[in-house]
Amino acid sequence: MMLLQRREFLAAGSAALLSGCATVGRQADGCTPLPRVNVDPSRVIRTVAGLRPYRASGFVVRREALGDKALVHNYGHGGSGITFSWGTSRLAVDLGLQGHRGPVAVIGAGVMGLTTARLVQQAGFPVTIYTAAMPPDTTSNIAGGQIMPSGLFRRAAVTPQWRAQYDAALDFSIRRFQLLLGEKYGVRWLPTYIESDGEPQPPHLMRARWAYRELALREHPFALPQVARYQTMYVETGRFLQQLTADVLADGGTIRLRRFATPADLAALSESLVINCTGLGSRELFGDAELIPVRGQLAMLAPQPEVRYAVTGEHGYMFPRADGILLGGTFERNVWDTTPEPAAIAGILQSHRRFFSGFRCTA
Repeated sequence: MMLLQRREFLAAGSAALLSGCATVGRQADGCTPLPRVNVDPSRVIRTVAGLRPYRASGFVVRREALGDKALVHNYGHGGSGITFSWGTSRLAVDLGLQGHRGPVAVIGAGVMGLTTARLVQQAGFPVTIYTAAMPPDTTSNIAGGQIMPSGLFRRAAVTPQWRAQYDAALDFSIRRFQLLLGEKYGVRWLPTYIESDGEPQPPHLMRARWAYRELALREHPFALPQVARYQTMYVETGRFLQQLTADVLADGGTIRLRRFATPADLAALSESLVINCTGLGSRELFGDAELIPVRGQLAMLAPQPEVRYAVTGEHGYMFPRADGILLGGTFERNVWDTTPEPAAIAGILQSHRRFFSGFRCTA
């Protein structure tokens, strides 16, 4: 069991912007204070373990034949499912709707299935979602919700063609989330602090980092030699998925609980276009042996409304949400068990408690 290392976490992956000083107090004695997260075990309200659907060569968005039907895949997003949801769903819908007429079947009701279904509806087609589970019983509900590529691919394993898909999908997702800012969908901007090495940031990460700046020691309270701050969006995943589900149903969509054991089961559906958004289920359903689980264990603390910043470093990551303070995490390859392990959770709490108790000043 190991805590997610900073490099792996980061690389494996206007008026609307808040001011970089929006959540901090005045400078005092060479230290700009922030509210400290209270990492006490008594404040843990739940622990979870989710499985990221990881492929070294990245997500799959591809069209192929399934008997006399068209089958489009949209799966394998690693730790970036929320981040790329609208974008790869747009790619998948564009591939599927070419020359298509009639209803569309979407398989899966996680974030990929729901965003795909919404885009199908907005293109003017009726949609049915077939799913083995509904939110909150999907992996997407466990996601931290930072709009930032993470745990998505291995650089040496991806192709230029895939990179083009990546760029188009990320750009579309970012634009779409900007349109959904507010309480209804649980999307907001937050200043985010990261432990920095002072080196130039990878371009594929900078696409989701606005107002990025290396900070002087007096501009933060962390007991770290180098810190940078940027702005990005965060999604309260439970609220987001609940609202997407309501949108699908309000627009005339249908959701049916059903499991599929083989592609032949999909071929028996009445719809002539099937979009596969089954995530890890695609390993067994379509024989994708490259697709593996990467387990992430998380601890959720009781909410602290005064904490309006996020932070990522060697200790893990902290994302504040309305439903609690999310602390992560682990990056455990090929682990299928979704039961949180007490020792791992204790390690997450200990590393964050040590980090926040080391503040040089506090608001």
